[in-house]
Amino acid sequence: MPPGVIFLISTIIPVTFFALIFGIVYIRNKENMALIERGLNPRQRASDYRPRPFVNLKYGLLLIGSGSGLLLAYILDSVWLGHRVVVTNGGINSTDSDNPAIYFALIAIGGGIGLVISYAIEKKEWLDKRP
Repeated sequence: MPPGVIFLISTIIPVTFFALIFGIVYIRNKENMALIERGLNPRQRASDYRPRPFVNLKYGLLLIGSGSGLLLAYILDSVWLGHRVVVTNGGINSTDSDNPAIYFALIAIGGGIGLVISYAIEKKEWLDKRP
């Protein structure tokens, strides 16, 4: 890469990051000032105090689904596709080419299944509590 491009990239990335942070803080301050002008307390927003009873369930099922997807990908990769990892004194050698796509795909599928299960549990609980 030419030195000009490296200099340009190394300059633009920090400036963009600073501008992003500055913009977020500026917009939040403008929003707080507008709430104060209306006579409202900016620390008591309705969205901040919304009850979230199933958040831990959702994250737990997401992690369980992702972990089971990763385990399934490893089992499929090593047993069904026949990829073996050989550890020698010189380091780790793979007998076949790695297949990372199956790992990413099954992590996403497992996480998605976990979120769908979480949704079903939340919906059932919500329908049971409805009068």
